[in-house]
Amino acid sequence: MSMKWAVLVGGTGSNLRAILESGIKVHLVISHRADVPALRIAQTYGVPSRALLPRDFVDRAAYDAAIANSLEDFGVEAVALAGFLRWLTSPLIDRYRGALVNLHPSLLPAYPGLHAIERAFRDRVWWSGVTIHFVDEGHDSGPIIAQRPVPRFMNDTVEEFSERMHLAEHQLYPRVIQEVDRGRVTLVDGRVCYNEEESPWMHGHL
Repeated sequence: MSMKWAVLVGGTGSNLRAILESGIKVHLVISHRADVPALRIAQTYGVPSRALLPRDFVDRAAYDAAIANSLEDFGVEAVALAGFLRWLTSPLIDRYRGALVNLHPSLLPAYPGLHAIERAFRDRVWWSGVTIHFVDEGHDSGPIIAQRPVPRFMNDTVEEFSERMHLAEHQLYPRVIQEVDRGRVTLVDGRVCYNEEESPWMHGHL
């Protein structure tokens, strides 16, 4: 049985598009910025969307309460972060713990935080990659669900490297969301658990 998903965004919406094209049932899109491409993608796919701007709230707690209220309005059961550059507070994390996932463009724990692709490129790493993890109160520190390595070739420009990274994101993130949606990947006592019989992780298919 499918869960009711929301996607929290803040930028181009390329991962939102990949999620929608994969068939995941997204019931709400929330952006922390106004007039971003991600909101227009939501409109194109007929998904309700809201722009909640941090400057309109007195503090982080009030902002997250507004997000929580919006999620409740749409009966949301699970949340995916895709370019949402806000650090969530504990009450919201607790409410969706185990059903709150994030995409980060590095092989965590390497390069947490902003500009991970550019930092890895500047450091001339031969391999970076993407990480999907459950969200906790730390900074890109939640339990890791899946990672996919991405090579940096000798003659790459940062644009070519970024494009390769984004392709990996678009391939992996929807697959992970589908596995969480189907109950094949769960969070139990802070640890990621995979259904040994059903999860493709157990058979090398991701």
